[in-house]
Amino acid sequence: MARAGLGEQEAQILREIAEQGPGSVGELHARFGAPRGLARSTVLTMMERLRAKGYLVRRREAGVYRYAPPPGRDVLGGIVGRFVEKSLGGSLSTFVAHLSGRERITDEELAELERAVDRLRAGRKREKP
Repeated sequence: MARAGLGEQEAQILREIAEQGPGSVGELHARFGAPRGLARSTVLTMMERLRAKGYLVRRREAGVYRYAPPPGRDVLGGIVGRFVEKSLGGSLSTFVAHLSGRERITDEELAELERAVDRLRAGRKREKP
């Protein structure tokens, strides 16, 4: 399913939810919006736009809507994948070249990249007859 593009703040909210977990508009305003000087209504508008675009779902809990990524979807991975396809013509080497030029990469990030390469290699081995 093709999704509408994301604004910078929408992508930041998605990252916040992916890293810190689902939340209500009030919770997301407190941990994301208020530190950036955004009104609660602005956070609500962005979360509803993300829901309309299919990036978030909401569920009523104790009288409050809680927003989360759709079950079983890696929302951030999907955003990166669409960026690589659309902006880089699907070239992973361009993406990796950018990563290799970064001044700092944590041990955890490096380990995650190594695991990704291992998964890619394993997939190639399964494809060969």
